[in-house]
Amino acid sequence: MKIFLTGATGFIGGHVSRMLRERGDEVVALVRTPAKATGLVELGVELVPGAIDDREALAAAVAGADAVIHGAAIYEVGIPVGRRSALDKANVEGTRNVLGAALDAEINRVVYISTVGAFGNTHGKVVDETYEHPGLEFTSHYEKTKYEAHGIALEMVAAGLNCVIVQPTGVFGPKDHSALGKQILDFARGRMPVVPFPDLGLNMVHVEDVATGIVAALDKGEPGEAYVLGSQNTTMRGLMDAVAEVAGKRKPLANVPTYLLKAIAPLGPVIGKIAGQPPNMRELISASDGVTLWASHEKASRELGYEPRSLRDGLRQTLAAEGLLSP
Repeated sequence: MKIFLTGATGFIGGHVSRMLRERGDEVVALVRTPAKATGLVELGVELVPGAIDDREALAAAVAGADAVIHGAAIYEVGIPVGRRSALDKANVEGTRNVLGAALDAEINRVVYISTVGAFGNTHGKVVDETYEHPGLEFTSHYEKTKYEAHGIALEMVAAGLNCVIVQPTGVFGPKDHSALGKQILDFARGRMPVVPFPDLGLNMVHVEDVATGIVAALDKGEPGEAYVLGSQNTTMRGLMDAVAEVAGKRKPLANVPTYLLKAIAPLGPVIGKIAGQPPNMRELISASDGVTLWASHEKASRELGYEPRSLRDGLRQTLAAEGLLSP
């Protein structure tokens, strides 16, 4: 099968590319800078120069494909106001462009990679795919853009697009360069003795399990349906306790008081540069304080045969790959 893929140079997309190539699929990837995608070339992926705002390049790349997987997006929380347009362009308009090109080309199979972030704050509940975001308030601009992009996917389905939607939760694994991935490694190295936002509710899943779920959705997913791809619901404190346990380190000594973070929020741009954190601390607090992103992957297990590993097994494999576990 010939598959057109966006986001192939990303954390999830790289694993999806490898899995597709390992089973013999032909993969064509839209890449803004081919010189930075040598890993994909080594896998045998065909690179097409272009961006998701280039409709002509998309139309040409999609032509002749048997399936499309759209995963290109920007995931950033704690951004300055001036950065919002970049997220709008990538997450919202990019989704409209890619799925629109697939619809125009009458592609028989499409997978859109959304996120549980499109649900917004679940307010302490473990939700499933039937849950709907109220659409009134958003904890971050990222959440807003992914909510809108999810809506675009549903509009395309109503217009006749044969599209399956997958919603990964908090993804982690080796070579994860996200803020949370860095935090996991810092705790494993004993560099962070305190936990910020300890009650932030997360669902954590290993990147290889997400990639496996995406391929399963491509093969078995029901058009028009969404599937949560997650594993274990926990909290930030629970996650960091698990990291310490797996790494053989002392558990974090204390939690960072949220009132202290709120007090220093106006200094976010300065503190962010020093501490390697996002500059907009107000948005970071909004997306973390009193927020839960809990969801169930039961539907994916039932319909796709999705079987993610446990949080501790995933952390053990991740830290071993990063050279952070004692022999």
